[in-house]
Amino acid sequence: MAKPFYITTTLPYVNAEPHIGFALELVQADIIARAKRLAGAEVFFNTGTDEHGLKIYRAAQAANQKPQDYADSYAKRYLELQQALNISTDAFIRTSSPAHVAAAQELWRRCAKNIEKRNFTGLYCVGCEAFLKSSDLVDGKCPDHYTAPEEVEEENYFFVVSDDQRKEILNYLNQSNSIIPESRRLEAINFVQNGFGDFSISRPKERLPWGIPVPGDDSQVVYVWFDALTNYISSLDWPDENGNFNKFWVDGETVQMAGKDQVRFQSLMWQVMLSAARIKLTDTVVYHGHITSDGHKMSKSIGNVVSPFDLVDEYGTDAVRYFLARHVNPFEDSDFTIERFKEAYNANLANGLGNLVSRVMTMAEANLDGKVAVDNVGYKISDYISEAMSQYRLDLAMEYIWAKIAELDQEIQEKKPWESKDQEVIKTLVIRLYQIGCKLQPFMPDTSKKIINAIVANKKPENLFPRKD
Repeated sequence: MAKPFYITTTLPYVNAEPHIGFALELVQADIIARAKRLAGAEVFFNTGTDEHGLKIYRAAQAANQKPQDYADSYAKRYLELQQALNISTDAFIRTSSPAHVAAAQELWRRCAKNIEKRNFTGLYCVGCEAFLKSSDLVDGKCPDHYTAPEEVEEENYFFVVSDDQRKEILNYLNQSNSIIPESRRLEAINFVQNGFGDFSISRPKERLPWGIPVPGDDSQVVYVWFDALTNYISSLDWPDENGNFNKFWVDGETVQMAGKDQVRFQSLMWQVMLSAARIKLTDTVVYHGHITSDGHKMSKSIGNVVSPFDLVDEYGTDAVRYFLARHVNPFEDSDFTIERFKEAYNANLANGLGNLVSRVMTMAEANLDGKVAVDNVGYKISDYISEAMSQYRLDLAMEYIWAKIAELDQEIQEKKPWESKDQEVIKTLVIRLYQIGCKLQPFMPDTSKKIINAIVANKKPENLFPRKD
């Protein structure tokens, strides 16, 4: 029997409209969650919104709103994004919720032996919500947000990383499945070997009043990353260590999805916090590449974003899911243009899958005496797809499915069943189309359902993907 499976995305900041970059992470995680469910695993899929920090506080001030009201309005948009993309989550955690606040404070208490207060001077990037080193900057600016960091001098609480914990993290990172892809695992090891050490975990309330109060010190608020990372376990009802937490975190397989620029936070800071609290480390962190525009990372701060809502409105949910799964490299950056999206849509969906379904089911409806028996075919995943999915290569799994679509198209061209009316040939085509429809379930669930329903009813469906001129 498959182990319980827990998967989570990172939590996006609620300082602007959702963009296609976070849609990528949602869709990737959803495909994995759906595939695991189809394979028989009990799955818990978590996402949510990151609602504290200086970035949110300043954005709320600029909008002349209270931070909580501001966060509420954008959290609603991220819930709407889930609906637009047909995301099958089991939890939507908000870091301003009372249960999460209590969990973050309890995690602080359990890490107390590693925490001390210090005076500190550093360069702070509000966009990253992180301190940067001079060596991180390009022409004096953050390479991700193209803004100069603020020089900050203040008193903070620091998480003190011991030599023993560094050794524990290195042992963890030396496990081949701790990080995917391998390049990010090596990056994390390099971080530890070249100076990963103590890090700030609070901000003065005087400068940042919007945050979770530090237990026992109301003059400080919990650093937004310490706060937000706790969601991975607060979503499972921790600090209650029974129920979902025990089933999915302790006894299950745990996977975190994150952007490739978050290695230091997800695989070092978070794991050492878990270590200090005597909680099992995450089994695997999967780092995806960014969707770029003209070679630049899409960012709300820069303003070069694409709205996933607009794409869904124009092309449909499954067209967006298809593109993100097949045409975006899972681990490296991929440039996005509307022209490239439209070209892929017309070539592979309108003229590809949609046309194939129409051709096969038109012949079936016109020539078969009865419905094709597909009850005994069931959901079957090929060894190739299973292996690709185990390595989070969604693109290769999709390439395999589209190869099967091309093979079926070729067979139709060669056998010309519209001329012969050969019922056995047509039945075989229908069964193979059914198998394709089943394989599409995790990736394009609505399209899969329409194909299967059409076959069960022996009816040509409405045009699945109208061509866009």
